[in-house]
Amino acid sequence: MNYLISIWIALFLLLSMNAAADDRINQIKNQLNTLTTEMPGLEEKVQMSVSGVSIQEFMRGIADAHELNISVDPGIDQKIVNNFANATVSDVLIFVCKEYDLSINFIGSIMSIVKYDKPTPAVIPPPRREPIIKYDKANDQLTLDLKADSLHIVAKAITQKTKKNLVLASGVSPKLVSVYIEDMPFENALEKFGIANDLNISKTEDNFYLIDKIMADNTAATNPGSNKRGSSNKNSSAKTSPDEFGFEANSSSDISVTGTDIMISDVIKEVAAATGIDYYFVSEIKDKATVNVKSTTFQDLLNNLFQGTELTYELKNGIYIIGERKTEGLRNTKVIQLQHRSVEKLPEHIPGNIKQNVDIKEFVDLNSLILSGSQPQIEEIESFIRQIDKLVPVVMIEIMIVDYSNKRSNSTGIEAGLGEAPSTTGGTIFPEANLSLNSSSINDLIENFNGYGILNLGKVTPNFYFNIRALESQGILRVKSTPKLATLNGHEASMKVGNTEYYYEQTNNVITNTSTQNITTKSYKSVNADLSVKIKPFVSGDDQITLDISVSQSDFTEKIEPGAPPGSVSRDFTSHIRVKDQEMILLGGLEEKSIRESGSGVPFLSRIPVIKWFFSSRTREKARSKLNIFIKPTIIY
Repeated sequence: MNYLISIWIALFLLLSMNAAADDRINQIKNQLNTLTTEMPGLEEKVQMSVSGVSIQEFMRGIADAHELNISVDPGIDQKIVNNFANATVSDVLIFVCKEYDLSINFIGSIMSIVKYDKPTPAVIPPPRREPIIKYDKANDQLTLDLKADSLHIVAKAITQKTKKNLVLASGVSPKLVSVYIEDMPFENALEKFGIANDLNISKTEDNFYLIDKIMADNTAATNPGSNKRGSSNKNSSAKTSPDEFGFEANSSSDISVTGTDIMISDVIKEVAAATGIDYYFVSEIKDKATVNVKSTTFQDLLNNLFQGTELTYELKNGIYIIGERKTEGLRNTKVIQLQHRSVEKLPEHIPGNIKQNVDIKEFVDLNSLILSGSQPQIEEIESFIRQIDKLVPVVMIEIMIVDYSNKRSNSTGIEAGLGEAPSTTGGTIFPEANLSLNSSSINDLIENFNGYGILNLGKVTPNFYFNIRALESQGILRVKSTPKLATLNGHEASMKVGNTEYYYEQTNNVITNTSTQNITTKSYKSVNADLSVKIKPFVSGDDQITLDISVSQSDFTEKIEPGAPPGSVSRDFTSHIRVKDQEMILLGGLEEKSIRESGSGVPFLSRIPVIKWFFSSRTREKARSKLNIFIKPTIIY
C-alpha cells in the first residue's frame, strides 16, 4: 500500500512540473502576441541555419535583421544547432526558450533572455506509519511490529498500552528501531527488542525500565545505576558528567534538561528529534553550556543556552535557523522611533557592551534610530532606549535684575584771580550757591566796608574776579529688567545684554628706503560692557530643581583722558543651589562703594581748620552701587 502511495506522489510531482513548464511557455507566447502590434518584426519569417553558434550571437543576428531589442544574459553558455525556414521570430523565440530552459523578461520594448529557474517542487512527506503494538494484560504478553520507527514514539506507546514506565537515557531518543515479536512475555519481549536494536534494557529498583545504548564494557547490562548518561527519569539518582546530559521532552512546551559543560549542538539535536521540531544550523556550533531547566519551552531553552555566546536563532516557517549572530540570514534591522526626546547624539549614551557588533544610524527626519544586528542585541538596545525615552521636563526661568546706584558729591571753595578780560557778575544762590563777582561788584563791596574805623581797602583792577561755590548734588539710578528663559532639563539657558563703545586709534609707521615715508593708519576699536547670565537646571524626581548659575556684569568707567579707551569694571559670581518648583531666590547683593576727594588751595593756609575754607577749593564725591538678581524656576511640560 505504501509503495503505491509513493508511486502516486511521484506521478503527481512529475505532472505538476510539466504543467508549470507549459504555463511558462504559454505566458511567453501570450506576451509575444501582445507585442506584435508594437513590434511587427516578431511576425516576420526567419531563414537561418546555424551550427555551434552561441545563443548571444544567434539572438544578435535575429535582432539586427528584424529590428528588435533583444538582450541575452552573458552567463548563459549555450550553443545552438538548428535550421529555421519560414518560421516566425515569435516561434523561434518560443522554441529556444522551451528547448534550452530559458525565459524572457519583458521591459517595455526590450526582451531580456535569462536562465529559467525551475520552481522547487513541494515536498510531500510520506504518510506516517504508526507502530503496531499490542499488549495482552491477562497473560502479560507483548506483540511488536516495528519498522524504522522512532524509539521515543515506541517507548511512549508501550508505556501507554502496558502502564509500565519505559524511560529513555539521554542520547538514544533519535534512534530508529525495527523488530517483529508476537505474543511473548513482556520482559522477554523487551530483552529481545533491545538485542535486535543494540539497546540495553534494565529494570530499576522502583520498577522503571531504563533503555540505554549498550556500553563498550557491558557494565550497563549488569548495573543500571552505573549509566554514565543522565536519565530522563526525574527520580533517578544517576548524575551527569561533563559532555553528558539528561533530558525529558514531553512536548515542545514541556522540556527539562540537566547537564554540566555540555555541547549546545548535542542538546538541540536530541531535544528537537524527541519533540519533532525542525531546525537548521547555518554555522558550526562549538559552544558549551551548563544548564538545569525544568518544564520550559524550546524557545526558552534556546535563550538559556545562548546566554553569553555569539549564537542566536530565528523562527521562519516553523523552522529554527540557528547559528552565529553575524551570519547572513540571522541579522535583523529595526527602526526605533523616539517619542519624548531627540535622537541626536543618543547613540553616544548607549552602553558600549550592548551595542557591540550592532550598526546604529541616526535618522533625524523621523527622530528614529536604525539598528542592524542580531535580534537579541537589538531587543536589548530597544529595551534600554525605552527606559530613557521619557518625557523631558521644560523649565521656565524668570529673572529679575535690579541695579541700584546712589551718588553724592559736595563742592565748596573760594576762587579769586585776574582774568584776560573784565568778567560779569552772575550765578545762582538757591538751591545751590555758585556766584561769580566782577571788579565793579567787588569795588562796591569794598566801598561799603571803608570808613569803619581804621579800615580802608583799596580798589581792585578791572580784570579781577571772585568766585564763591558751595553746592551738593545727589543722583539715584535704579535699573530693572525681567527677562524670561525656557530650556530643557539639563540644557543651559543663557542671556546676554551689552553696550559697545568705540575709541579712536592712530598708528604712525615710518618706512625708510630711498626716501623716508610716514604712513598714518587711523582706526576705531570697540570695547564691550555686558551683562551675561547662564543657568543650567536639573529637575529631580520630587520636582526639586538644582540650578547651576553663572552671572557676569561689566560697566564702563571714566576715561583717563579725552580720546583714551573707556575703563571698565566687572562683577562675577557663580552659584550651585537647589530650590523647589516656583520658589524665588535672591542672588547678588554685590555692593560697590567709592569715596573720592580732590582740592586745591594756598599752601599752608589751606590746611588750617576753618580758615582753609577761605583759601581753598574742595570737591568730595561718594558713590555706592548694588546689584541684586532674583530667579524663579517653574517646571512646565
